[in-house]
Amino acid sequence: MTDSVARVRAVRDEIRAHDHAYYLLDAPTVDDATYDALMRELRALEEEHPELQSDDSPTRRLGGAASARFGEVRHLQPMLSLANARDGAELQAWDERVRRLLVAAGSDERPRYVTEPKIDGLAISLVYRDGVLERGATRGNGEVGEDVTANLRTVRVLPLAVRDPAPPPLLEVRGEVYLPRAAFARLNEERAAEGKPVYMNPRNTAAGSLRQLDPAVTARRPLALWCYAVGAVDGIEFTSHHDALGWLGERGFPVNPLIRTHDSIDDVRAECARIGELRDDLPYEIDGVVVKVDAIAMQRALGAIGRDPRWAVAFKFPATTRTTRLLDIGVNVGRTGALNPYAVLEPVEVGGVTVRLATLHNEEDIHRKDVRIGDTVIIQRAGDVIPQVVGPVLELRTGEERVFAMPADCPACGTAIVKPEGEVQHRCPNPRCPSRGAELLKHFVSRGALDIEGVGEKLVVRLYELGLVATPADLYRLTAEQLLALDGFQERSAANVIASIAASCARPFGSVLFGLGIPHVGSVTAVAIARHFGSMAALQQAAAEEIAAVDGVGSVIAETVVAWFAADEHRQLVADLAAAGVRLELSDEERPPDGGALSGLALVVTGTLSVPRPQIERRITEAGGRIASSVSAKTDYVVAGEAAGSKLAKAQELGVAVLSEADLEALLAG
Repeated sequence: MTDSVARVRAVRDEIRAHDHAYYLLDAPTVDDATYDALMRELRALEEEHPELQSDDSPTRRLGGAASARFGEVRHLQPMLSLANARDGAELQAWDERVRRLLVAAGSDERPRYVTEPKIDGLAISLVYRDGVLERGATRGNGEVGEDVTANLRTVRVLPLAVRDPAPPPLLEVRGEVYLPRAAFARLNEERAAEGKPVYMNPRNTAAGSLRQLDPAVTARRPLALWCYAVGAVDGIEFTSHHDALGWLGERGFPVNPLIRTHDSIDDVRAECARIGELRDDLPYEIDGVVVKVDAIAMQRALGAIGRDPRWAVAFKFPATTRTTRLLDIGVNVGRTGALNPYAVLEPVEVGGVTVRLATLHNEEDIHRKDVRIGDTVIIQRAGDVIPQVVGPVLELRTGEERVFAMPADCPACGTAIVKPEGEVQHRCPNPRCPSRGAELLKHFVSRGALDIEGVGEKLVVRLYELGLVATPADLYRLTAEQLLALDGFQERSAANVIASIAASCARPFGSVLFGLGIPHVGSVTAVAIARHFGSMAALQQAAAEEIAAVDGVGSVIAETVVAWFAADEHRQLVADLAAAGVRLELSDEERPPDGGALSGLALVVTGTLSVPRPQIERRITEAGGRIASSVSAKTDYVVAGEAAGSKLAKAQELGVAVLSEADLEALLAG
C-alpha cells in the first residue's frame, strides 16, 4: 500500500508539471502518448485504491489554470474534455454503455451518432451578443479560460458577426483553432534557420500563436478554425447536434466537411477507418475522430461523469509524433553515390510502429536544425512515410551532446568523399562502390520502376552479396538453377521469379528510364523525357539544350542526364538491357494519341478519389494528357478529390481550373 501511495503522488506531481509547461509556458515537455499513458496509469491506480482519490487529482480536473498574462473568463457552460477509445473494441464498449444508460433513463430508442475529425489544435469558446462577437476565450481548465479576443479577431475565417438578419441574443460557439500543415512546416523551417527551437506539432504552435501578447504576431500566422458545437444559446432550440452544425454552417461559421451521421456503431467504426486513411492527405493535423450522440435530449439524459461527457468519445489514432533519444548518426551510400545520414534512435512507438531509425536528409539539414548525437529529439511519422527527425528538445540538453560531422571517406569503399559545388549532398565518386550497386538494384526492381513481382530488396541484396548480380542487366541472366541453390527456393518459386523478371521486359520505356537511377530524374520527369524522345537511342544522342527543352526538366537535370550517359559503364548497362530484351522505346500504347481529348494539357491529380490515383492518371495519359507532380502557372487543370490539401490551395491561388471526377469524365468524353 505504501508503494501505491508513493506512486500516485509521483504520477500526480509529474502530470501537474507537464500541465504547467503545456498550459502556462507553451513549452510541452512530453509528447501526447506519454502524457496519455501517465493519465491512464493514474486512473487505474485510483480505481484500484479508491481511498487514494482526491478532489485535487488531475483526473478530477479539466486541464490547467488560466495564465495571468490574460484576463480570466468563466465559461457560460463547462468545456468538458473527452474520454478516449483506442480501438474498435473500446468503441463498441462505449456504444453498449450509452445504450444501457439510455434504457436506464427510460429511452428504448437506438441512438444515432455523429463523427467529426478530431482537429489537433486549441479549443476555444466564442460568445456573440445580438449577433456580434463579444468575447473569445481558450478552454483553460474547462471552467475558466483566458480572454484572447483580440488575437482571435486576427483569424480570418472566424466570423466577427453572425450571418443572420435576426440572430439569437446570446450564442456561444465552440471550435478548434489550428495551424495548417503547410504553414506549420514553413514556420519550423524559419525557426530552424534562425537557430530557434522547432515546434513539436501544430497544436502547440496554434496554442502559442493564439496566446501571444501582441495580436500582430498572431496575425502573421495563418491560423484557421473549425466550429464543432453550440454551447450556451438563447432564443433557439436544437433537437440534434447535426442540425446545430448545419445551422452554424448556414450562418458563416466554418464547419468541417468530413462530418457525417450514422445509424449504427458499425458504421461509425467504418468511418473512423476511412478518416484514418485520409489522415495523411488532409491539409491539417488530426489525431482521431470524435463520436457524439446526435440527439440533444439523449445527450442531456446521459449527462457527464467527472471531466467527461457520457455522450461523446474520442477515437484516437496512434501518435505520429514522439520524443526519444538520438543514440548515434550513421551514414549509408545511395544509388547515385549520395551519402545519406540517418538517426539511430532509442526504440520508440510512433504511429503504431516501433521506430529505431529515422532520416536526417543531409549534413546541412542536421546543422540547420542543430541536431546533436545524444539529444532528445522529436520524431514524426505519417502513414507509411519513413520517420524523420523534426528537431531537438533544447531544454533537455545536458552539455554532453556531440556535433555531427560527415566522414571524409566513403564508409562502403573508402574512397575520398566529394561535395560538388552548389549541392547539399556529399557523394562517393566511385562508380563501382559496392553500396551504390546494391542501392541501384533495389531501386531498379521497385514499384514505379521495373516493379518486378517477387524480387524485393532483401533478395536483390542477397544476390548482389553472393556475386550473382552486379548490375540491373545481370537480373536477366539469372537462371532457375542459380536460385535453387539458395536457401528458401523451391522449383516453383524459382520459376516464378525468373518469369517475373522476364515479364518486366515489357514495362513502359518511361519506367525503365526511371529505373536506371539517373540523379534528379524522378518518375514523372522520366515519363516526360521518354515521351519527348521516344527511344533510348534518341535520348543518348541528345544535347543538354534539347533535354532542357522538355517541359518540367530544366538545365540542371538536362546536364545530369548527359553526364550520366557519357559514362562508359552506363552506356554498357543500356546496351546489356537492350540485349536482354528490355523495352527501350515507347510502345504504341505509351505514345500520346494525336488529337486526344487531353492532348497537350498538363494535369495534377490530388486528394482521395473513387478509384486509385494511378488509374486516373493512366486514363489521362491515354487521352494525351501529361501528369505533373506539382501545381504551377503552366498547369492546365487540377483534378481534386476529397481532402485535396495544399495542391488545391495552390491551384486556387494561381487561378488554375479545378476539376471534380465528374468534370474529368466529361472532359474525357469530349
